[in-house]
Amino acid sequence: MKYIIFEDFSGHSVPLLFPDRIRHEELREVIPYSRVISAGYVSSLEGDYRCHGEAKELDARSRPEDAEIIAGHFRD
Repeated sequence: MKYIIFEDFSGHSVPLLFPDRIRHEELREVIPYSRVISAGYVSSLEGDYRCHGEAKELDARSRPEDAEIIAGHFRD
């Protein structure tokens, strides 16, 4: 899967996961008002998330803390 982490209006990180068949820039067009913090690819095995890669078209890449941000949204 792919992901983009946006910054919402209150400054919180909000991850959005979506299928590989959708390009990062296509999803970005749907949510134009938020700032992109990071983007890339995510995989999960038994709740252990791994983020890697980048979205060159958004000038964004995965960061070490992205996996924890994504996992945290599934725990809440």
